[in-house]
Amino acid sequence: MRRITTWLLTTMSAVVLLFSYHTSTSGPTPTIALFSEIPSVPAPSTTAPSTVTAAGSPPSTDTTTASTTTAPSTTTQTVTGTSVSTRFGPVQVQITVTDGAITDAAAIEYPTSNGRDQQINARAVPVLEQETVAAGTADIDMVSGATYTSEGYVKSLQSAIDQAHLA
Repeated sequence: MRRITTWLLTTMSAVVLLFSYHTSTSGPTPTIALFSEIPSVPAPSTTAPSTVTAAGSPPSTDTTTASTTTAPSTTTQTVTGTSVSTRFGPVQVQITVTDGAITDAAAIEYPTSNGRDQQINARAVPVLEQETVAAGTADIDMVSGATYTSEGYVKSLQSAIDQAHLA
């Protein structure tokens, strides 16, 4: 009788522990802000170039006007890849192509449904975007710890590259 009681209590404890375990998809959890890991991008400078004169010489009084030449026209297009479903949510990439080269990449959709997803993707998405611009192709490295997001990102990126007709 004592063994049966011990076995029954052990089994009930194990069942209670199994049902009380919270998985990463079980709803909202406290979020942890990782702002120190998010890379910042400096704003472009908007100051006009200044006129430099040789030391000791008076400023030039030349009244001729500088001629402006038009640069060859550049073609810029923004292409959005297909949305790729992953285990934790959809991933979709948008690229900007200027003169046949990828100049910008942005993940416009990625998993953010709970704190763990937000923590992982706050670190992974900027790295994937930087890798895309640096490589100029979908042949980029995966981010450790963000396998599902990385795989979805690469598939959506390849879709955008195919739509932009890049080689």
